[in-house]
Amino acid sequence: MSDAVDVLYANARVATLADGYGIIDDGAVAVRAGRIAWVGPRAEAPPASSTHDCGGMWLTPGLVDCHTHVVHAGNRSDEWEARLNGATYEDIARAGGGIMSTVRATRAASEDELLQASLPRIRALLAEGVTTLEIKSGYGLDLDAEAKMLRVARRVGELLPVDVRTTFLGAHALPPEYAGRADDYIDMLCGDMLPALAAQGLVDAVDAFCERIGFSHDQTARVFDVARRLGLPVKLHAEQLSDQGGAALVAQYGGLSADHLEWLSEEGVAAMARAGTVAVLLPGAYYFLRETRMPPLAQLRAAGVPLAVATDCNPGTSPMTSLLLALNMACTLWRLTPLEALRGVTVNAARALGLSDRGTLEAGKRADFALWDIARPADLAYAIGANPCRGVVRAGVWRDRVS
Repeated sequence: MSDAVDVLYANARVATLADGYGIIDDGAVAVRAGRIAWVGPRAEAPPASSTHDCGGMWLTPGLVDCHTHVVHAGNRSDEWEARLNGATYEDIARAGGGIMSTVRATRAASEDELLQASLPRIRALLAEGVTTLEIKSGYGLDLDAEAKMLRVARRVGELLPVDVRTTFLGAHALPPEYAGRADDYIDMLCGDMLPALAAQGLVDAVDAFCERIGFSHDQTARVFDVARRLGLPVKLHAEQLSDQGGAALVAQYGGLSADHLEWLSEEGVAAMARAGTVAVLLPGAYYFLRETRMPPLAQLRAAGVPLAVATDCNPGTSPMTSLLLALNMACTLWRLTPLEALRGVTVNAARALGLSDRGTLEAGKRADFALWDIARPADLAYAIGANPCRGVVRAGVWRDRVS
């Protein structure tokens, strides 16, 4: 058996997502050296050194949560209560709450305390078949605290069976020590913080919050210029609360994604389509903030912009640790089809992270996939609060569901 594959995952219904759902009713996936060596009907499977019986359940690509702020300290349920009593998100932010509340808690936490606070949230995501996880910084806003957050994110990938991609979000909010001096903060970020963190190997991509309560179009462009010089891809929190032209800006830089997009303009849609920039939809924040303006999905579809879905797990506007719930919300609130939603947490979510080696079950891709006890793939977006994940294969290695 010298030419045998390492493991054959057989007796499965396979949704490859390579073309639509890409269903193989009685299928198998062969793995060699952590990669998919073959996918097809079980009757045609190659010889294998060992076989794992999937019990007739469904295999899909491992899920990708491509937008999270999951590493943080503190809790903001008081602000949620205040919003229910009439305060707006911007009112709270301008009064020193919002992001700055989490900044204070995160700065005060030790690295180990920050890790221990974050692990339960991350385990909840992994329990639902997540195999790749983006983690942003942005609650430190100085060099030491941002580095602490990014080191914790790297440690998550060492401690848990998940591939972590780190995103530097230093341009998330203006720290109190720079009150009234936003340009000075951007000078420091561009001249000192971002180059230092990149030199330490802590940054996979660069993000910013381009918004009235965040940073301007020009300030964001300065951050992106530095990212470009450092060879780092960019993405952007864009058009969540107002139209600041952020989507067109990130597209101008060949950005991986523009995220939120409730106020996205026709010009922004066209720019994203030309650049191949992914639209990352975040229904958790839309739901939690009780927004009423939807992203322009018809225009995005018509322009051929890829649609991704993510949790936006964060303490202030989307304290959600369920990517399956995000699928249900995207379908129920915004009328994504179950196929669009599932591709949004696999194929297109991987693309939003610049990863072409995962997201579908095809020969040559990473052997990251999840096993589900469901009747059909649409069930992953259908049931509210259900978790039918029965196991995950990561880099070819089987593990039972994380608990």
